[in-house]
Amino acid sequence: MTRVVDLTQPLGPATPGWPGEAPLAATVRWTVAADGAYGRRLDLPEHLGTHFDAPAHFAADGATVEAIAADRLVVPARVIDIAARCADDPDAVLTADDVEAHEAEHGPLPVGAALLARTGWDRHLGDPARYVGDLRFPGFGADAAALAVARGLAGIGIDTLSVDRGTDAAFPVHRTALPAGLWQLEGLVGLDALPPSGTTLVVGVPPVVAASGFPARVLALLPG
Repeated sequence: MTRVVDLTQPLGPATPGWPGEAPLAATVRWTVAADGAYGRRLDLPEHLGTHFDAPAHFAADGATVEAIAADRLVVPARVIDIAARCADDPDAVLTADDVEAHEAEHGPLPVGAALLARTGWDRHLGDPARYVGDLRFPGFGADAAALAVARGLAGIGIDTLSVDRGTDAAFPVHRTALPAGLWQLEGLVGLDALPPSGTTLVVGVPPVVAASGFPARVLALLPG
C-alpha cells in the first residue's frame, strides 16, 4: 500500500508570486448553461505557485521543460528539516554541513534523487505580505547546492518562493544548480508530512515546449 501526500499549493488568482509578476488570470470561454461545456482560457507566469524550474531558466543552453526525461521526474527524495532554525531567522540557509549531517544519519544521498529543504515557510501562505514580504525568506546555501551537484542529484526543492534565500539577489543557488542540469521545485507545501528518507517524489509538470518552468502537481509517495 502507498500513501500519497500532495505537496502542491492550489493555483488561482490569489496565489502569491514573485513581486512584479501578474497573477493568474482566468477567462471563462464556455459555460454548461450556455454551451453545454465549461472551459476557460488561462494567462499565467511560468514560475507561479508550486512550480518547476528547468535548467534553461538560468542556463542559455539548458534543457527546457519538455526535454526533461520522465525518469528524472519520479525519484527518491530526502528531506532536511531546518524549520526550527527558520522560525526566528528569515535569512537562514540549508548548508552543506546540514546535508553531510543528514547523510551521516540516513546514508549517502542517492544519485538521481531529489533533496528537499523544509523551512516551515508554507505556514505563511495565507498571509502573502509575510510569505513574499520584502523578500526575506530562507533558502538553500550555495555550498549545499554545490554539494547537490557533486552528489549527482536530479533536483532540489523548497517550501519558499525560491530555492535561493530572498536576500540573495545574485541567485547563487540557481546559478549553481540549473547550469549543472538539476531541476528545482519552489513553493512546495506540507513537507512536514515527509520522513527524512523513504519518499518517492512524483513531479507532475506538463511538457510545455520551450518553457523555462511551469506550475506542477508534486506528489510524495510513502509506504502505507
